[in-house]
Amino acid sequence: MRGCPIYVLMIKEIRDARRNWWFVVISILFALLSVSLSLLGLSGLGTVGIAGFGRTAASLLNLVLLIVPLMALLLGAMSITGEKEQGTLLTLLAQPISISEVFWGKFLGTAAALTTTLCVGFGLSGLVIAKYAGLDQISDYLILVGFTLLLGISFLSIGFCVSVFSKRHATAVGTSIFLWFIFLFLSDLGLMGTAIILKLSARNLLWFVLINPAQSFKLAVIGSLQKSLEAFGATGLYAYEVFGGWLPVFLTFMMVLWIAVPLTGAFVFFRKKCID
Repeated sequence: MRGCPIYVLMIKEIRDARRNWWFVVISILFALLSVSLSLLGLSGLGTVGIAGFGRTAASLLNLVLLIVPLMALLLGAMSITGEKEQGTLLTLLAQPISISEVFWGKFLGTAAALTTTLCVGFGLSGLVIAKYAGLDQISDYLILVGFTLLLGISFLSIGFCVSVFSKRHATAVGTSIFLWFIFLFLSDLGLMGTAIILKLSARNLLWFVLINPAQSFKLAVIGSLQKSLEAFGATGLYAYEVFGGWLPVFLTFMMVLWIAVPLTGAFVFFRKKCID
């Protein structure tokens, strides 16, 4: 696997993302909302800076959970299926380039486009926070940014898996939106209902939470910023009792698994289909 073809494909994917109107719109929306929520979070009683960083972090956390998974899923889902329907995938594979180079070039390119978008949004928001609240809590802000990038890449990996297994562009997009709904909305309500009906223990409920990358992200950020998970009740207290200070590390590992496992499955299936 050579570096030059992968780099060329990465540049192509970044340019394709820039020409994708929905991705541009969501990127601008994310940046505008990040800055707006930072200003609102740092304002209290009409004076900027009174409320502090806590409310700002909570607002940005909810914004990330709502927009970033959807953006990443759709970006990944459209990557391979878009090439299939346009017929350009066959053209790419007909070139003196390997299947592995095509796959990793496309994935790394979409990952670079997503990462750039998130960094621009957080960069603008960070400038607002630095201006009105100073740099005292910059480390907490960087923790939020770091886990957000992990969340985005994990959902991008899931979207890529959907794209490889889907035959049609519309199917990939519909499946991605459905998965976004499952991970973000039905997971919370479903866990609450399941816990009540089955009377799950804190231990069992914790493992149900950990298999969801969005929930792992939420636990990791809140645990790292507040040094406590009392807001999650018995489940949060049990998590800290079991993992202690290693909880953020373990949650990071779980999110990395959500990147590696779907991406590995997508690569194996993509290689098999192309060879066949």
